[in-house]
Amino acid sequence: MPEVQREYFLKEIMKTNRSENGESTRQGRTAFKVLIGGMLGMVVAMGIGRFVFTPILPLMQRDLGMSNTVAGWLAGLNYLGYLGGAIICSIAPQLLRSRLITGGALLTSLATTMFMGGTLSVLWWGVMRLGGGVASAILFIVISAEVAETLTRRGYGHWVGTLYGGVGFGIALSGLIVPQLDKVGGWAGSWIGMGVLATMLAITGISLGRKHNIVQPVGVDVQCQGGDLRSIRLLAGSYFFQGLGYIVTATFIVAIVAATPGLESFAAYSWVAVGLAAVPSTVFWPRLARRIGNKQALLAAYMLQAAGILVSMYADSVIEVLFAAISFGGTFLGIVALTLAEGNLRMAADGRRAAAVLTASFGVGQMLGPIFAGRLADLQEGFALSLLLAAACVMLGGIFIAVDRRYHNKSE
Repeated sequence: MPEVQREYFLKEIMKTNRSENGESTRQGRTAFKVLIGGMLGMVVAMGIGRFVFTPILPLMQRDLGMSNTVAGWLAGLNYLGYLGGAIICSIAPQLLRSRLITGGALLTSLATTMFMGGTLSVLWWGVMRLGGGVASAILFIVISAEVAETLTRRGYGHWVGTLYGGVGFGIALSGLIVPQLDKVGGWAGSWIGMGVLATMLAITGISLGRKHNIVQPVGVDVQCQGGDLRSIRLLAGSYFFQGLGYIVTATFIVAIVAATPGLESFAAYSWVAVGLAAVPSTVFWPRLARRIGNKQALLAAYMLQAAGILVSMYADSVIEVLFAAISFGGTFLGIVALTLAEGNLRMAADGRRAAAVLTASFGVGQMLGPIFAGRLADLQEGFALSLLLAAACVMLGGIFIAVDRRYHNKSE
């Protein structure tokens, strides 16, 4: 080959390599922005929209004399709304493509958080928690699906588990900020302040992700493509019992710690510990699953969570409370990530429907859990029995996993 030709081809190869490297860098930056935007969405919809009730609950009980029964019903209504939203997404998955629906869900989540501090009516609290639950489910499913699709199409599908760390950030953030808001405006100021913060975070998240949404290629059907729901029956059963058991801790842990002599000042920070433990869990558990398989990883997470709930029954020291908080925070989001990933593996042609059905199963459990736990706590004058039953539910969910033969040997 003549020298001139050889130099020409070398230059062309170098140009191609630079072009490919530049494109890869752009794709990576885009994927990172979408991931951060999605995490902020999870902070707003889940970490604040759903779970900020937990650190504010003891403030409402302190200032308003709210009973555990009323608290349980308010939490149950929120999870009833969550269930309703999941069912809507399951029946009509095409709605998840509508910006009107998702935008309305975001506005509902923000408004129902902020306006919780503007009334003393239990009825209106219930209505707002119900509406906020519907919004949370829609946002959770939409954010999960859109971010996963975007990252996967850009070659960064292995980042998906990190998305759910946004819930942990939101929990930790609320645990840190609510005590400060309480000093300024009490329980009402805490709701309003967290609503304002959620609005600011939502605007930031939208600005990061809105230019990078997936555009469905022409000719691709966006309707539900179908899938074999029988493949996720036992998976949905285990997820139901997880929802029924974990939600007792998720709803009442701060109130339980606040009622423990000598630990009152540590109550809000137990919620911070939950959030901080939750953030890395969405990376840790999927990585563990790639080594030992989804089934074994889920079993380990369920058993660790059950152990933490049992310890919390009689925890009267900071060390015991920290173990209960970390074992809970370090597992519940990992279980979410692994369960949704397993559902997607089994129904790869219809991942949105799988996510919606599993979320609905989870929603039934978490709707019932706080209602019964709150009533039992008032009848028993303590949460010992409620926590024992919660641990039993989580262990039963582990049994469903153990007998399920559809698990892959390793996570894909």
